Amino acid sequence: MLQKQFVSGEKKVLRSKVLKIETTKFGTIQIEEEKIITMPAGMLGFQGRKRFIILERKETQPFYWYQCVDDPALAFVIINPYLFKPDYSVDLKPTLKEMSWEADEEENLKLYVVVNTSNGASDKITANLIGPLLINTQRCEAVQMAIHNILYSHKYPIFSAAEG
Repeated sequence: MLQKQFVSGEKKVLRSKVLKIETTKFGTIQIEEEKIITMPAGMLGFQGRKRFIILERKETQPFYWYQCVDDPALAFVIINPYLFKPDYSVDLKPTLKEMSWEADEEENLKLYVVVNTSNGASDKITANLIGPLLINTQRCEAVQMAIHNILYSHKYPIFSAAEG
């Protein structure tokens, strides 16, 4: 992929490095290296796996895949929590400070939650509302937060919430 960058009135063309990665779920896929999201602390329970990419598939929207670049078998289903729980509320300030993102624009931050599936039964599809994933799209960094709110669960039913 080509990117144009203007430097002092000149056009400079940069090439993005395209990587091929093997995945268990999707086979061989090509990704742009600059779209790899780094998680300094990794996902909770999956230490050492720190590089991910968000994969969008038309057939699974509004769900996305959070594919680990370093482990072909590791992919999480994620979703925007506001689609099924509009009143979801998380205090981002401590995480923004911890990640040194305080000065970043809010539009560069995306919040997702990990989805748990149970053999495709829609009434058993749940979301982990106490371990949201905060992604800084400008820095290509992410952190999985651990929140302590008794109103939320790690097995919040998505479809009964959306229907009710």
